[in-house]
Amino acid sequence: MNAARQKAEMGVHAPHILVVDDDRRLRELLSRFLGENGFRVTVAKDTAEARARLALFIFDGVVLDVMMPGENGFEFAKFLRGQSDIPILMLTARVETKDRVQGLEIGADDYLPKPFEPRELLLRLGNMLRRTAAATAKAVEPADTVLFGEFTFRIERGELRKGAELVRLTDRERELLQILAKSRGEAVPRDEIAGDEELGERTVDVQINRLRRKIEADPSNPAHLQTVRGFGYRLLVD
Repeated sequence: MNAARQKAEMGVHAPHILVVDDDRRLRELLSRFLGENGFRVTVAKDTAEARARLALFIFDGVVLDVMMPGENGFEFAKFLRGQSDIPILMLTARVETKDRVQGLEIGADDYLPKPFEPRELLLRLGNMLRRTAAATAKAVEPADTVLFGEFTFRIERGELRKGAELVRLTDRERELLQILAKSRGEAVPRDEIAGDEELGERTVDVQINRLRRKIEADPSNPAHLQTVRGFGYRLLVD
């Protein structure tokens, strides 16, 4: 794949941001700066133009000035929040606490006073989009799914993934994870984990240690599959 084509394909999948501000120089600055840092950017000089852009494109986030002629940013944010959960970062030269609170009460996700450091806006915008993406991903997870660290486990299917990669499990490891995952972080007694195993509870520790090698960065100091001393084990889930 040549460099031009690769860059074009990356641009198509980049987060698309709508910048709404009546200051032409600021629009140009943000369009250039965000574009250089991995975003697609569309600009609007006022909320009327922003509405027209919204009719044409699907955006991943909005950077919105508060003080604009005509409909102000607070009013437009209220309109946006009534239509969708799109992340909103508000910009304003007004630094009074009541103004910041008003924006947050309307449903803005973050608030940055002018003048601001472009790098700070970039970090706040990135954090805001990641929080939204994580919340969306969690909302669409099936009810029988648990998350812990980098792992996703589908209880009924007995399917464990690390990110997008499928993790191979033995039948017993799958059974152990199913028992522990169903408890949703509550401790499970060792005898319940042992079940009908002929060798009884003493084999459970060995089986747990084998499972830890697959899901723990440091099996000797487990972050997910923890021992409850004198009782059993628990799987800490997100």
